[in-house]
Amino acid sequence: MPDTPETRSFRLGVAGPVGTGKSSLIATICRELAGELRLGVITNDIYTDEDARLLRSAGVLDPARIRAVETGACPHTAIRDDVTPNLIAVEDLERDFAPLDVVLVESGGDNLTATFSPALVDAQIFVLDVAGGGDVARKGGPGIARADLLVVNKTDLAPYVEVDVDRMVKDAEAARDGKPVLALSRKDPASIGRLKEWVRSMTNVVRTGDHTPIDPGPMAPHSHVGEDGTVITHVHTH
Repeated sequence: MPDTPETRSFRLGVAGPVGTGKSSLIATICRELAGELRLGVITNDIYTDEDARLLRSAGVLDPARIRAVETGACPHTAIRDDVTPNLIAVEDLERDFAPLDVVLVESGGDNLTATFSPALVDAQIFVLDVAGGGDVARKGGPGIARADLLVVNKTDLAPYVEVDVDRMVKDAEAARDGKPVLALSRKDPASIGRLKEWVRSMTNVVRTGDHTPIDPGPMAPHSHVGEDGTVITHVHTH
């Protein structure tokens, strides 16, 4: 079914390495904004629907508005190379619950180079966390440098992993040439408020047609461990 103004939502991608808190961030957005925005969620896992089940059990949305795509391949494949399964899932959700304001599409946990195709999402959040190391942000990469929002997550853990959050944020800002960086903790209401305001603002910008999705650029060569334990290295040329 073709998109119409009545069925087309703002499609917001959430990417980042395994364990950075993507599902938790999505749960926070849903919990905080479900009263004012009509939301839906698509999760991506290779062989399971575990992230979708976790979000449903958290009670942040009507469970029927949280759906899973099982990619069966490297997680980034379904958000960048062949986005068809995700596009179908998003459009089905938009049709079943029209009108939706925002559909959040969560990437399966991947590496620092994973980014969404602009054919799938209108804007994207890239999530890092302090437990990954204070130097991660300055190492850069397409998601870190060019996502619409970079979140430095789990800042409440910084004292336990000996990370200077202010330094990490400054490194991220330097890598992003002025694009926004948000230091976030689900225990810090002020940072949650800033996240809510960013989502509200971006939703309005997309609704008014004042935002153009940006391709964050090609993924770098990277490796994965295959089902048989072998290491597979590949390059994405688009």
